[in-house]
Amino acid sequence: MIQITETPDEIVFSIHVQPRASKNELCGEHDGALKVRLTSPPVEGAANKLCIEFFAKLLGVARSKVSIIAGEKSRHKTLRVSGASKAELLGIINAATHP
Repeated sequence: MIQITETPDEIVFSIHVQPRASKNELCGEHDGALKVRLTSPPVEGAANKLCIEFFAKLLGVARSKVSIIAGEKSRHKTLRVSGASKAELLGIINAATHP
């Protein structure tokens, strides 16, 4: 089960990033984290930048509302998203992983 912490203003959750994928997508759970495939390579912050853009678009918030709060140089990252709810994220995960 993916761990999502929710406050009235934001959500915090863990992701596991697979860089150099054929397309950007959510693909289920990996060790309690949301598994995400991203097309960019993990060089010079490219994957982190794409990760922020991907989740901002996915959740319909500005890029400035998404931040990596842990794991910038790791495949395991913790994201903070302001202006999104746990229910929204779970709905998007469900739709992406159970078409």
